This record gives sequence, C-alpha cells and structure tokens, in this order.
Amino acid sequence: MSESLRLDSLVDDLAGDLTPVRRLAPPALRALGWFAAVLGLAVVLSPLADLHAVRERLGVPDLCVAAIGAVSTALCAALAAFQTSVPGRSRLWPLLPLPPLALWIGASSLGCLRAWIAPDTNLADAAEMRGCLYFLLGVSLPLSVLLVLMLRRACPMRPNLTAALAGLATAGAAAALLVPFHPHDATASDLAMHALAVAVIIALNGLAGGRLLDRGMSRVRHP
Repeated sequence: MSESLRLDSLVDDLAGDLTPVRRLAPPALRALGWFAAVLGLAVVLSPLADLHAVRERLGVPDLCVAAIGAVSTALCAALAAFQTSVPGRSRLWPLLPLPPLALWIGASSLGCLRAWIAPDTNLADAAEMRGCLYFLLGVSLPLSVLLVLMLRRACPMRPNLTAALAGLATAGAAAALLVPFHPHDATASDLAMHALAVAVIIALNGLAGGRLLDRGMSRVRHP
C-alpha cells in the first residue's frame, strides 16, 4: 500500500471516531437563557413575598433605581461573562456592567442618609441583617452553579475574569430577588452587610468558578 493510501486510510479511521459537536448559541441568547432561570426563581419565590409592600417600596425613587441597577448589572454582567468565554471577543466586554453597577451602588448609597433624613425610618436589627446575608448567599449558590456550568461549555481564555463577571451577575440577581423580602429601609449598616455579601459572592465565583473553567480549558489543551 502506498504512503498516500495509508495516510488516507488513517484520516478515514480518525474521522470515523469523531462525534458531531453541537454549536453553542450566541452569547446574548445564552445570557437571556440564564436570566430566564432567574425570573423562574423569582416566580417560585413570589408566593412568599408581600407584593403590596413591594409596590410601596418601589414607589420610593432611590429604592426603585437601585433595583433597576441591580437587574441591569445582572443582565450586563452575564452577557459580558458569556462574551469573554468565547475566544477572540473584544477586551472591552468586561466594562459593560460598570455603568449599571455605578447606578446600583449610587442609588443604594442614598440609604446611608436615611436615618438622618427620616428619623422614623424602619431600621434593621442584627437578626434582619443576618437574614439578608443568608438570603443573598443562599440564592446566589444555585444561580452561580448554573451560570458556571453554562460557561464551561465554551473556552474562556481568562477563566478568572469570566468567573468574576459571573459572580457579579449572580450578586446583582440575588440583590434584585431580595427586594420583595426586604422588610426594612436601607441604612449604612444594612448596605455594608449587602456589600459584604456581594464581595463574597464575586470572590467565591472568581476562585472556585475560575478553577472549574480553567479545568475545562485544560481538557481542551490536553485531551
């Protein structure tokens, strides 16, 4: 058998063992798919919420703007995470969630003045603040796992950055889901507890999620 025929036979043998690879959906569509899961969780939790109180709270301008900022941050950070998971995309995508993040932080920071502006405000006690922390961390866990699993199907070249963006998306979603269960007005101490929860969520996603995404890349590099 000639060398060319042996080469053709080898190519045929290798090609015969290949399995079709399903093409990934566009990053925007995958981000919307994850956000649909967030909305599904909101529907599941809705029977436990005081919807009348939610409508009253969203009537307060800074609280409404903060909620919009949290939702926008979640969606933009998720889109940025999916974009950075695809090789060759612009390095500017990680900047996408910064404007809504600034809106979220700025509107939420007005709560620091609540005790001074409104002395009769309903302040949170230690137990309520711990409840907020547990809610944020508990809700973020399944959303983080889902998002990282979805991101693992791609090949992020900067897994820690992608995972950190996933953490920001999860933190924004968890903060938005907290609104119907937040029985007190925001104060400096309450916001500090929220900031701690957000920092923990992003850090854990960046570390644990980054390792999981990097392992996926390792399998691609060394099959």
